[in-house]
Parts: sequence; structure tokens; C-alpha cells
Amino acid sequence: MPTHAEPVSPVVLYVCADRSPAGPGAAAQCARTEGQAFAQERGLTIAEVVTDTYGEPDPVRRTGWRRVRQLVQTGHVTEVLVRWPCAIAPESAHELRHRETTWLQDHGVRLRYTWAPLSARSDEAC
Repeated sequence: MPTHAEPVSPVVLYVCADRSPAGPGAAAQCARTEGQAFAQERGLTIAEVVTDTYGEPDPVRRTGWRRVRQLVQTGHVTEVLVRWPCAIAPESAHELRHRETTWLQDHGVRLRYTWAPLSARSDEAC
């Protein structure tokens, strides 16, 4: 694990993968494990894991995403980790995803994708 001379700001891991609120399934567990490994490899501290049930296209109508926004607004996190873009909003509602990404950026918060094919790009571009 990398060591850092300066303190690392905490991040939030957002998991929106399961279609049933009954409990975490394989998709949510995979997203959580992947996010924790991503954070550990980069020396990030996960302040909170926030979950939502997949299905509602508008993120601000989900309890978990509203919690993410609250953490951002209060300055408790500087980055949001999410497995892939569709966890924020499905492709059919991509404008909602862009709205939320812009909102995060406007609040000085970086969005990073933890899924390997996207994580290298989010490390460079965001």
C-alpha cells in the first residue's frame, strides 16, 4: 500500500447495481469489492459506502445518491468512486448522468470509475 506524506481526503464509494432491495447480490458485492480494491491501490480512504437499488433513472430521486450529494455539499469527500457510468444513470438517461457529473465538478469533486477498462481513463481524464 502506498504511503503518503500528506493526509488523503476521504472518498465515497457509490454502489447502484442490484435490482432488488432485499439485500446485496452478486452485482453489488462485485462493485463493492472492486471499489475497495481500487481505493486501496491508490491510497484512498473510503469514508462511506452508499448503495441504491438499480432502476430509477434520475439519481436525485434515489436515497443513496442524495446521500452522496449531501457528503459532497458538506465537504466530507473530495472524490466519488463508482463502478461505471450507468450506475449514476442509464444510457437511456445519459443527460441525467451528465448533469450529475457536472454538479460534482462544480463542487470540486472528482468522479472516478473503478471498473478496470474505465479506471485508467478516469485516473487520467477527471
